[in-house]
Amino acid sequence: MTNEPVKILMIDDDEDDFFLVNTYLDDVAGQNFEVEWVPNATKGKESIQKKMHDLYLVDYRLGAFTGLDILNFFKELDYKAPVIMLTGKGDYNIDKAAMAAGAADFLVKGEFSAPMLERAIRYALDEFNHLQVIEENRRKYFGIFEKSHDIIILADCDKNIIDVNPSACKKLKATKEQLLNKSLKALFYNPREGQEFIDSICNDTNISQSPYSFVTIEQQKIEVLLNANMLDESKQIFLCVAEDITDKIKKEQVQRQLEKFAISGRIARLVAHEVRNPLTNILLAVSQFRQDPLPEQEEAVEYLDIMERNCSRINELISELLNTTRLQELEMQKHDINKLVEQSIAFVEDRLRLNQVNLRLQLVPEPIYIEADEEKVLVAFTNLLVNAIEAMQPEQGELFVWVNPGQEKVQVIFTDNGQGIEPDVLARLFEPFYTSKANGTGLGLASTQNIILSHKGTISVESEPGNGSTFKISFNRL
Repeated sequence: MTNEPVKILMIDDDEDDFFLVNTYLDDVAGQNFEVEWVPNATKGKESIQKKMHDLYLVDYRLGAFTGLDILNFFKELDYKAPVIMLTGKGDYNIDKAAMAAGAADFLVKGEFSAPMLERAIRYALDEFNHLQVIEENRRKYFGIFEKSHDIIILADCDKNIIDVNPSACKKLKATKEQLLNKSLKALFYNPREGQEFIDSICNDTNISQSPYSFVTIEQQKIEVLLNANMLDESKQIFLCVAEDITDKIKKEQVQRQLEKFAISGRIARLVAHEVRNPLTNILLAVSQFRQDPLPEQEEAVEYLDIMERNCSRINELISELLNTTRLQELEMQKHDINKLVEQSIAFVEDRLRLNQVNLRLQLVPEPIYIEADEEKVLVAFTNLLVNAIEAMQPEQGELFVWVNPGQEKVQVIFTDNGQGIEPDVLARLFEPFYTSKANGTGLGLASTQNIILSHKGTISVESEPGNGSTFKISFNRL
């Protein structure tokens, strides 16, 4: 027990019993008791109404009243406190009635000692405090249960729904009675998924943030994120909490459609911009053949050359567009990653020299092999090198290219000290047809990502405006 005094009210018409109890409690070491005495039920009720005591000792015989009347008075006040009933002689029926009415314990006068009284008080207080904690948790649980916006369902492993919260009724468009008469599996849009869910949770597998489809009483489909935990293993009762994400998914679908429209718009603008000029040249050449008289042979050949060149430009553009939007067909062979890096650097050697970029190259001493399409990987590396060179100021560029070996994967890292990338641009960097360059097509990095993904690799970028950029490419090692 604590050092705080335990305040006790004793309701007893015999003052000698009060002195005896007080003497017993004075002998208890390590605990301070403050015992107040009232001689009858009327004064006892007046004191109880003040709710100032931690525990009550109540005599069973109180003139015209009994201790059961006092216990009933607690109920009338809706006041909960530990009560120990005292009586002059042992009586099983009185004991049973007192305990049924809410008494914490029952002691027979003359038969209990100081240790027995102290233990009865200590147990009564501990039990009361324990019940209070349980009651507080119960109130919190039911507060959450009743007020939660999520669907909350209690069920058992026999597929029975035991209880549901108001939100479940609202979202599933059913009354509580209708849901309690349904099996849990019937709430799933796909019955097979419902059975698999029940089997998983009943095999002691907690389910966290798993997407499922529920169906309302009106057979409308709703999408949920479901969490489930076993509450009582002995009774096989588990709790399901389902967040309705139907509206969220619809908004995401709308957003994806808008993004598709935006990409389509960029494609249209790109095609219009890139194709219009060669088409204009072709139309001008054709118009020359419609003139009267027809052009001379030498002049006609020149017009045909113009038409052929511009048709080739259009064909190349369409091919590049197609290559960035479909996975590459690869001719896979065993290649040393060091050699691939060196070859790609050789392709941009003139650019490095022209812009006076200081290149630092760090390879690994031993060969590291990957399975790759040499031509396409060189295109990807070259794209990254060209972008890095263009991002740096002439004569101030520092480009660091290094191979980072791992046990299962190998990384090739390209780091420059260029202007960096703005956050809004970074978020859309690999998106086809998106570019921040005045004359760019937005296809270089999209094509690079496509090549890396075709090799079952990964590509990532880290960048801050003014602090350069780092591209990391990862491949599986052979």
